Amino acid sequence: MAASEFGKRIGRAVRERIKRRKSSVLHEALWHDPFMAASTRAIAQRIPLVDLIVHVTDARIPLSSQCHLLRKYQTSSNQIIALNKADLASRSALQVWMDYFSEMNCISCGVNAHNKDSIRQNFSCRQFLSLIQRQVGKLKRTDHANKFTATVMLIGIPNVGKSALANALHQVGRISAAEKGKLKHATVSPEPGETKDIRSYKIASHPNIYVLDTPAVLSPKVPDIDVLSKLLLTGAIGDCLAERKETAQYFLAIHNSSGQYKKWAKLSNKDSDWVFLNSATECSTTSGLRMKQKNQIHTDHTQDDVVQVVRRTLYETVSSFEGNIRCEVEMEALIARQFTALQEVFHVFTESEEDAHVMVAGKLLNLFRTGRLGHYIFDNLPRNTH
Repeated sequence: MAASEFGKRIGRAVRERIKRRKSSVLHEALWHDPFMAASTRAIAQRIPLVDLIVHVTDARIPLSSQCHLLRKYQTSSNQIIALNKADLASRSALQVWMDYFSEMNCISCGVNAHNKDSIRQNFSCRQFLSLIQRQVGKLKRTDHANKFTATVMLIGIPNVGKSALANALHQVGRISAAEKGKLKHATVSPEPGETKDIRSYKIASHPNIYVLDTPAVLSPKVPDIDVLSKLLLTGAIGDCLAERKETAQYFLAIHNSSGQYKKWAKLSNKDSDWVFLNSATECSTTSGLRMKQKNQIHTDHTQDDVVQVVRRTLYETVSSFEGNIRCEVEMEALIARQFTALQEVFHVFTESEEDAHVMVAGKLLNLFRTGRLGHYIFDNLPRNTH
């Protein structure tokens, strides 16, 4: 399929850039730097000492986002696979993956640690904490000490949400225990590799359970091009490793090949969003409101009205395309048409068409990575399963 060809293309580009920079300082910053090597050793030394391991992965790439340090602990009874960012993944496909892990004798759970709702309403994190407590309870029954304190270590590659999960568990645990005192917060960033040391957070009492948030680690060995392309697309590795436009083209190739756009067919019959975008400033009766609306339209691509028009544009460009999207050349033609259409939707106007496309790509990737353009799982189940 054309989408896989786009993935291979961008994967090769990333791999080649890493190879070219292998002996330079930039290579260290882009892939496996000395700090990450030291973190890997420190984490590996602590793995045998903790009571429970939480292997944090990205639910959109359950295999590609797995950490190399935990391969030999794959079916360990003291490991839980946390499929984080579950709200960004296809719900039905995620359940298939959880069934697969169950067949492999692995405990897994979908979780959304980045939920913007009140932590009291974050059911997935409360459910996940309950799972941890049940697993710790099994350990407690085999421990003859009068006082039992369990340590849970979060391990994962960059930008899968370890720190966000540590924060959520810490807050949920304190609310459940009604404990007073100052909350600690792990640093959370959309940029990969933000956590720099191992930190401890209390998440439960009776028994006491502490979670260790650890720095992100990558394998010293650069993965194959298929995995690289998925890590780049989901933001696990920095956008500096490839041209942003190429990454956005890869996303559009996947989107156009899926049936995701069909869900937005009803938007094609509505013109309210387009009218709003083009006439909002004209409807204003005061210059202050008019300026506010104009700024909103031209700069904020995350507004619901703008997102609706983006969805409709993607639907209409794909559904009206008469070419063969399985053909790489024709897919490229469709994507070029979509970039042109989205440039107008996002109100991006520059003298350089290439600069405009880079800006469009950035806005498009932001909407995709925040779940505004559908829910996806990019990994396929291993072939020896159903």
